[in-house]
Amino acid sequence: MIPRLRKQPEKKTCHSYTWIDEYSWIHQDNCLEILRDTSKLNPEVKKYLESENAYTKKNMKDTEELQKKLFNEIEGRIKLNDESLPYKDKRYEYFTKTTSQGNYFKKLRKKIGENKIECYFDGDIEAKGKKFFSTGDLAVSYNDELLAFSVDDKGGEYFTIFIRRISDNKITEKIEDTAGGILWAYDDKSFFYRKHDSQKRPRQIMQHKLGTPVSEDKLIFEEKEESFTCSIDATSCEQFYLIETGEHTTSEVYYLHKDEKEFSPKIFLKRKQGILYTVDSFNGHWYMHTNKDADDFKIMKCEHKKNEWKDFIPAKDGVLVGGLTFLKNWILRTEISDALQKIFVRDVRSNKEEQIIFTEEKVISPGISLMQKDKNTDTIRIGFESPKTPTMTYEYNLKSKEKKLVKEQEIPSGHNRDDYIVERLNCLSHDGRQIPITITYHKKTKLDGSANLLLYGYGSYGSSMMPTFSSSRLSLINRDVIWATCHIRGGMERGMKWWQEGKMLNKKNTFKDFINCAKFLIKEKYTSEKKIIAYGGSAGGLLIGAVINKAPEIFLGAILAVPFVDNLTTNMDHSLPLSKGELLEFADAKGNKEHFEYIRSYAPYDNIEKKDYPHILITTSLSDSRVLFDEPTKYCAKLRDYKTDNNLLLLKCEMDAGHGSRSGRKNIIEDVAFDYSFALKISEKLS
Repeated sequence: MIPRLRKQPEKKTCHSYTWIDEYSWIHQDNCLEILRDTSKLNPEVKKYLESENAYTKKNMKDTEELQKKLFNEIEGRIKLNDESLPYKDKRYEYFTKTTSQGNYFKKLRKKIGENKIECYFDGDIEAKGKKFFSTGDLAVSYNDELLAFSVDDKGGEYFTIFIRRISDNKITEKIEDTAGGILWAYDDKSFFYRKHDSQKRPRQIMQHKLGTPVSEDKLIFEEKEESFTCSIDATSCEQFYLIETGEHTTSEVYYLHKDEKEFSPKIFLKRKQGILYTVDSFNGHWYMHTNKDADDFKIMKCEHKKNEWKDFIPAKDGVLVGGLTFLKNWILRTEISDALQKIFVRDVRSNKEEQIIFTEEKVISPGISLMQKDKNTDTIRIGFESPKTPTMTYEYNLKSKEKKLVKEQEIPSGHNRDDYIVERLNCLSHDGRQIPITITYHKKTKLDGSANLLLYGYGSYGSSMMPTFSSSRLSLINRDVIWATCHIRGGMERGMKWWQEGKMLNKKNTFKDFINCAKFLIKEKYTSEKKIIAYGGSAGGLLIGAVINKAPEIFLGAILAVPFVDNLTTNMDHSLPLSKGELLEFADAKGNKEHFEYIRSYAPYDNIEKKDYPHILITTSLSDSRVLFDEPTKYCAKLRDYKTDNNLLLLKCEMDAGHGSRSGRKNIIEDVAFDYSFALKISEKLS
């Protein structure tokens, strides 16, 4: 029997508009308490969610063998017994290990010049007996004696901090209800952490001195503006602490010198709406990465003892200038343009800068990392991956430009990158903008319109989707499902304008870009109408929900993961953790009539109509603090009332998980296999 959620009409009014919400009753005023204690969930709602899960399981029963096959394929592409490359600290080399028996990582180290390895954190031991387990942070003290780590065992992102003496594995300190981040003081006598307010917004920086009660922890900084959240970090020169506070469009930075007896934060630039900046310090200079007088950011520089800022890396139109990584004689930085990242290195002595060329492949995602704490070196690690090439990591000498392959992501079951084709296309959107699309398919897949295609998008918060490698996607691609990622507006793949043209009262550009990409791929014979599966999660779920309301006839199916689909309700509820901080991303429906009308005109839940919809899979988690389970649950119930087709509509709610779904390697693979089996089922590819 198809589950039906009880209706209890509530009359809502805002800006002289009145409407009825028949499912608003499932929202509980104590929703944040449910994140930590799911027994506080309304029993009727729990029963309904369980019935939805049972209905989903029944309808997916014919995929169970396929799910097992997909699980084995995906796990078979992962080197289960693996180690990361070591990072050389002052006295130890630190590295990470995974094993075939475990679900979580282990943190290991050995003294430089010695062979004895010690495990100072074992995720499988820490997770034992817990239905959910996630680490927020792991930080070893500067003297290498203590480990600070934070754990969320519910999924609601309330973290408990533990301090462990590494020599005897004894827990010496414990602080509950934190935001997870940990920063050791340079003298190892204390550490800093973030504390939530009553709405679960991290707005306080606290200092805890070892050996003292938590009740005596000192408040170092408190953000008064409810839309801002704060964090603390250390500078590259290890002389200062930096406190950054802000929301998505505006930031403010304070600094503290490590030798201050009483910490008193000093401000860099007073906050100004729309101005973002971060700061770092190295070799007697401050460096500021900012969009002040530079739409796509620039980097400025000044001496510590002066306040004379000069451009160090000037702004470039349409090129997103990234931050800096420092060595004694070298400065490394990134740029993004046309949805592709580049890396540059500057010789501090000659002031000459050049791009590091990684490979002849054009559509790649490059990266850099330091090998050691000592910055007096010419050697770093560089690497790259692409949709067809697993991660390749090299030791690279910045002086001689020689590189040596030191680690290649292994695919134990085998992988030939020459079997796959990666293309970068540009699609004309409704207003003349060229939307980049990254496409990956098997060389045997026919480009005659007969192939199914999974169309992925996000398009919010300025987040750029880079062309990375995913071994799990091969399970679809090998079955003639083309994977296409749309670099739609709302991200920053083409600079700050790309973000600005996909947010606030320009949000509909995000949806139109996605629809135009789908139509373009049909026109170019990559696929056909009713062969496309739309896929997006969180704010990407908002995208997919809006798109299938607007153009359901294009799509065979849609997968909405933890989707932000009742965004009008959430936007107007300023008591929720994220709402106030997102008023300059999605607009302010409560405080502005024009904003209200605009959001209401596209909000997925409010624009469901009596018509045919594609096959739909919706996933959510009971302890998700970012997109409450209310949203996808209400959305599914209303869709059941309105849709006029016989297509699948499935809701899968994880009862012990958070925004990122379940924890542990096996659970994560199972969830991916489930989503993929849905895509293959509706594509008639069960065999």
